[in-house]
Amino acid sequence: MDQHRLTRLVEVGRSLVTELDPDAVLHRLLEVARELTGARYAAIGVLDERRERLERFLTAGIDEETHRTIGDLPRGRGVLGVLISDPRPLRLADVGSHPQSYGFPLAHPSMTTFLGVPLIIDGQAWGNLYLTEKADGEEFTLEDEQSAIVLSDWAAIAIRNARLYRTVRERRDELERTMRGLETTTEISRALGGMTDLGRVLELVVKRSRALIDARAAEIALRDGEDYVLAAVAGDHGEDGGDRIVAPMVFRNREVGTLTVIDRMHGDRPFNEEDERLLQAFAASAATAVATAQNASEEALRRSIEASEAERTRWARELHDDTLQQLAGLRMLLSGARRSGDAERMSGAIEQALEQITTAVGDLRSLITELRPAALDELGITPALESLVARFARQTDLEVQLDVDFAEPRFAPEIESTVYRLVQEALTNIAKHARAATVSVHLRDGDGDIDLTVRDDGAGFDPQHQSSGFGLIGMRERVALVNGTVQVESSPGAGTVLRASIPARRGAPV
Repeated sequence: MDQHRLTRLVEVGRSLVTELDPDAVLHRLLEVARELTGARYAAIGVLDERRERLERFLTAGIDEETHRTIGDLPRGRGVLGVLISDPRPLRLADVGSHPQSYGFPLAHPSMTTFLGVPLIIDGQAWGNLYLTEKADGEEFTLEDEQSAIVLSDWAAIAIRNARLYRTVRERRDELERTMRGLETTTEISRALGGMTDLGRVLELVVKRSRALIDARAAEIALRDGEDYVLAAVAGDHGEDGGDRIVAPMVFRNREVGTLTVIDRMHGDRPFNEEDERLLQAFAASAATAVATAQNASEEALRRSIEASEAERTRWARELHDDTLQQLAGLRMLLSGARRSGDAERMSGAIEQALEQITTAVGDLRSLITELRPAALDELGITPALESLVARFARQTDLEVQLDVDFAEPRFAPEIESTVYRLVQEALTNIAKHARAATVSVHLRDGDGDIDLTVRDDGAGFDPQHQSSGFGLIGMRERVALVNGTVQVESSPGAGTVLRASIPARRGAPV
């Protein structure tokens, strides 16, 4: 073998063994093999797992149009099959005269001279290098064969290195996904630790699971009896089908639902067992958060029902103790006067009846105002609060200061209702529990929020040990419905301050 060819083989070897892309190695091998041997055409056939047929066939020297005209690529019959069954170098002056020759398709280029060399990796045949049509019609030489063998050996080393690199990279990627999964699971546990809003919990879980598995879409279906109801979706849900993983969400041996990811977002790699294990671990953590939020929602509903029942009981008591008693007394007054037949007594009874009716109408009007003040709908939050504070001051003999500073008079109906009920409940608590002399109510709107402060100089209390009678849970739940916040500052003997921040959404009245 001449010096030039040896030098070229060393140069090619150095470049091949540093290449980490197997396909790039094969294409480089085809180019250099044609260059060193003078072959017009070159091809590499890659064997299937059983090493009986060719599963891939790469070529050089044949254009795309000829490829399409030829049709299906070879699968390892004829002379190509000889190298599969007997992986040793094979040189032929006329490939068509070989006993195993299978012939060529009609559109196939004419080929006469032939050189075939096996690619051996880790002692096993991996594929074959095929060279045909040496320049000037000459036959392939022993030097060509030796060059092809050296190139094949270089390629085998490069492919083995690329395989090892790919294995290491895949393991690294799997390790990174596992670490990302642990980080995400820890993060979601922290994020959901104090969250009890079921809708927000579901949204966070479905979005994080989609990002964790790199999925096109993710969905959560919650169990409802024997059925499953779709509760949250992230990404492009698309049509049914596709590659998917379904992980059960189990809390204390009870399935609360399922978490599903659909199709890989990037690349064409299908979901694997590692993805499944990762999603199952994530679903286990998410199940605790979902079940906790469900229990909190059920508890909030229970408290809401209890509050509604307590309110109905109070209205029933008010109607029974005041209005109905007044009407019963009125009936007795008029009945007695009528039975007496005394015109003067009847006239006096009518006068008393008119006074009692006036009182009863006033009491009923007060009850209706507490249920839903007309001023709130007709005039807005400021007049409604002025009426509320004036009525409260008359009923309790407390000194109440109201300070309202709004840039615009009206807000969205649900915001006005929330602010009114919050002030009403705060004043009711003060009258029942505070033993205060003065109360101040301040409201401002700025930076997109309504800031409310209700302050009293009463006995105060320990916020860590307040009873359910203070209504603070109900306040917080009502304000949370409009994405607001409530804070209570108090201590025994130091009065109480209630601060609330409520989004200042504008809107026309109902």
